Amino acid sequence: MTVAAVILVPETNAALAPADGEPVLRRLAQTAWSGGAIPTVVVAPGAPEELRSAVADLAITLVGPSSADPHGIAWFVTGMRTALSTVAETSAALLWPFRFAWVDPETITSLVEAHGAATDSIVRPVYGGQPGFPILIPVSLLERLAGLSGQRGEEAVQSLVSAGVPVRLVELGDPGIVHDLATPRADLPSYQGPPEPAGGPPPEWNSAVAADAADPRP
Repeated sequence: MTVAAVILVPETNAALAPADGEPVLRRLAQTAWSGGAIPTVVVAPGAPEELRSAVADLAITLVGPSSADPHGIAWFVTGMRTALSTVAETSAALLWPFRFAWVDPETITSLVEAHGAATDSIVRPVYGGQPGFPILIPVSLLERLAGLSGQRGEEAVQSLVSAGVPVRLVELGDPGIVHDLATPRADLPSYQGPPEPAGGPPPEWNSAVAADAADPRP
């Protein structure tokens, strides 16, 4: 089971702007890798040399979009197909607009864990009851997404949910999933972390043994 990160970059200059002393795109790529998302695919128009240079030393695949609409789901479909061709075992991908650069690596780890517990479900992180990004989408939905070209990313996800695709909303205590680059990092609410494991409570491996030990009956 492998979860890819598909980072959508319609604004090249903004993706190269500094965020905590490094280009936004580098920060995103490192967050994806640290959180366990592999491979990382960046969908950007033209993939200019400046963009390639900024991430030249990182394991990133740059690909051009198949649609002129920078917010349309077609960009993500292109990225998901690229992820599958790069790592055949890819089972889901993160729909990740680049402006959500303050996401914590632990949030990515939690989304991967949540996917393992419900592999057919869309998983969306929540902060204080508000859904945010990135959104985890199983590759089993790829062709259905492709059929929604013309819709925007979040709109396409809602169309799938309205059609009966299960969705998990997971509270992760990360303000970066709802506050994008418009909010300076210093002004972010405090990171709280997930209140419980995203994959569900850990198993009580020895519960049966403990119950037997506590039972006085022969």
